Amino acid sequence: MPLEKCRELAVEILLKVEKKNAYADILLDHSLKKGSLSSRDRALLTQLVYGALRWRGRIDWYLSQFLHRSLSGTNAYIRNLLRLTLYQLLFLDKVPDYAAVNEGVELAKRHGGARAGGLVNGVVRRILREKDKLPDPDPKDDAILYLSVRWSHPDWLVKKWLGYFGREETESLLKANNQESPLTLRANRLKGDRESLREKLRARGFNAAPARWSPQGIQLKSAGAADQLPGFQAGLFQVQGEASQLIGYLVDPQPGERVLDACAAPGGKTTHLAELMGDNGELIVTDISVKGLEKLKHNVQRLGLTSVRPFAVDVSRGLTGALALPYDRILVDAPCSGLGTLRSHPEAKWQKDERDIRRLSKLQKKIVRRLSSYLKPGGILVYATCTLTREENEGVVEDFLDHEKSFVLDNARDTLPREAKPMISGKYFLALPHKHNTDGFFAARMRKVK
Repeated sequence: MPLEKCRELAVEILLKVEKKNAYADILLDHSLKKGSLSSRDRALLTQLVYGALRWRGRIDWYLSQFLHRSLSGTNAYIRNLLRLTLYQLLFLDKVPDYAAVNEGVELAKRHGGARAGGLVNGVVRRILREKDKLPDPDPKDDAILYLSVRWSHPDWLVKKWLGYFGREETESLLKANNQESPLTLRANRLKGDRESLREKLRARGFNAAPARWSPQGIQLKSAGAADQLPGFQAGLFQVQGEASQLIGYLVDPQPGERVLDACAAPGGKTTHLAELMGDNGELIVTDISVKGLEKLKHNVQRLGLTSVRPFAVDVSRGLTGALALPYDRILVDAPCSGLGTLRSHPEAKWQKDERDIRRLSKLQKKIVRRLSSYLKPGGILVYATCTLTREENEGVVEDFLDHEKSFVLDNARDTLPREAKPMISGKYFLALPHKHNTDGFFAARMRKVK
């Protein structure tokens, strides 16, 4: 694929992400499967899309200094074309400046005529002339604005994290969120151990290192598409982030138990729970998304699991029939803002706001209280999210424990693998991108005592 076609495809993806609140990884996956792209083209397209999304806030700040109109008032296609062009000019060394400018202008002409081409040409060339002295906010005047622009995060989120973590740690977190996340696999313990899978991958030339925190985890560098890796079709592994893998150990399901995994799609944690149970017992899996459950079913079949029973259910309304029978353990894999996964889903920071946090917190409280009633006395309830807002994490758990006096908070450290025991905040499990090089995850382990 010519370089200009990669750029054009990248702009179309950025446009859909902005206008339809779509997920970049799904759009990329669709584009990569639809076209016959070389591995080099696949890598470039992925880098262009994720890079422009990661640095959108900083790029928009610069654009706002040089545009003679508001950025929001600029045509949506041209706005995203400008973002992509500036990403290449400011953050990519591999693309010559003249090539990025010329192709940006040609794309603008093709989609908006000569006037659009002139706009892109004028703005980009003015910024290019000032490339080494572009204006940043003064950190002494406004620390929130400075951090927001410097590390390309919305100001409301920067303000929230400053309140949680303080200045130094917040800046480390913002910086970490702009790094690429490694491809992490979880070895299927029912079909072999981690070391045998590592050897299989290394024999095929892959740089496969043991994950630091998860005893089943393997991290790969420059791996390409996961479904093309040796052992994928045979079900030797599941793609799953390292922090996500640790949630299964908090649930600690035992063979023969009846376990509920709620809001489970696409099923990374589900399949891990089944493996930890030795695929012996009954694992009831629910999600509101039929499409998500289809993906979960494919993973279950590929991994050779038989204990998983999926159902399309809105658990915020409770359970009915056979699903309402008592459970030994319940995992509430709560719907959340996903702000702990910005390394792999950078669009989330631009698609969410404080209203979403309040709405999700309300839904999470409703779900966890509803599902807790189906737990046996002595049973374990794990509440988990992949976000880093107090309203969705500690706030939900504290509200639940205030209302449900038959539950107590266990120390999450007790069931974590030895390697992961430092990932604790009080009695909670807390994984942080800047401290642990994982996605941001939170979990609480609660026990029903009466």
